[in-house]
Amino acid sequence: MSALPFLPFTRPEIDEETIAGVADVLRSGWITSGPQVKAFEAALSAYFGGRPVRALSSATGALELALEIAGVKAGDEVITTPLSWVATANVIVRLGAKPVFVDIDPATRLIDLDRIEAAISPRTRAIIPVDLAGLPVDRDRLYAIANQHGLRVIEDAAQSMGSTWNGRRIGSFGDLVCISFHANKNLTTGEGGCLVLNDDAEARRCELLRLQGVVRLPDGGQEVEVVGAKLNLTDIAARIGLGQLPHLERFNARRAVLARRYFERFDRSLGCDLPPQAAPGSNWHMFQIVLPLPRLAIGRGDFLKGMQERGIGAGVHYPAMHLFKLFRDLGYGEGDFPHAERVGAGIVTLPLFPGMSEDDVDRVCEAVRDILAPVLTPAHR
Repeated sequence: MSALPFLPFTRPEIDEETIAGVADVLRSGWITSGPQVKAFEAALSAYFGGRPVRALSSATGALELALEIAGVKAGDEVITTPLSWVATANVIVRLGAKPVFVDIDPATRLIDLDRIEAAISPRTRAIIPVDLAGLPVDRDRLYAIANQHGLRVIEDAAQSMGSTWNGRRIGSFGDLVCISFHANKNLTTGEGGCLVLNDDAEARRCELLRLQGVVRLPDGGQEVEVVGAKLNLTDIAARIGLGQLPHLERFNARRAVLARRYFERFDRSLGCDLPPQAAPGSNWHMFQIVLPLPRLAIGRGDFLKGMQERGIGAGVHYPAMHLFKLFRDLGYGEGDFPHAERVGAGIVTLPLFPGMSEDDVDRVCEAVRDILAPVLTPAHR
């Protein structure tokens, strides 16, 4: 066991001013959606260049509402990647539509844009690209394809708060953009997310859908015309977000410094696949390696155990979801998307968060080398 303090794969950084602000909200007597949510939405709108933004209880909720706002219905098809958190496809299935998976580009681990058009059918209504680890999908090519075929784009930008494409912030342009503020994200509200919309009409519909479709009438009564949900953000969470937002650029700059350190210190002879080093616009939400499993005498579980024994946390983000029973029951199976399957089988998320030091990165790299070097098969030592 390591004598050093445990190093998790992520840790939120919340300052004392924000903690005090949350205490003020708790004392105010108004802790559900209220003035803090409105202030947070206004701040996010300014951050995204004035676009309408509605805060929600999760990015999953944002995806759900975006599908409805985009007009996706039961029986429709939505194209997406199999390499993501399962929520990306779950929301499609819950709506009664079909997720149509497209394999990844092994170099970027993002949906392979060269394969999308072959997956489009008369029932296709939308594309959900995923910015895995905060690396943006090529927005120029993506929207060219979508516009040519008359498809909506629902950006699963859950991990890309602060990422950019050609110098423009993700969320400041495009169609419907879904962002997460989960505890492990670059900006957190504990739990939460937001949906960036195109106009006031979509924003109003989002407001209805996030809180049971209820319309307040002037006489104090209510009216309901659409089936809504319960997806509103609390003022407690919004106050955390308001405290985080001014620090986001600093957080992301620090992440980039730590990522560079990983590239400098990682032992390339181990045969692991590293993320793209020149990752344009990435916020470095995660630093993920892919273990060279065919060359190792151990499995990923053994590797994770070895890291834990050395006082280092690591994660798996994500297995190829088309191999889950839910999607096998929809007709998918092993061999359908070989690039996603290879990456999903060996991917490991290493620690990366603003509070880390360069020495922490070195410690992680040393632990990876200590675990893998002795178990490389003889031909690869």
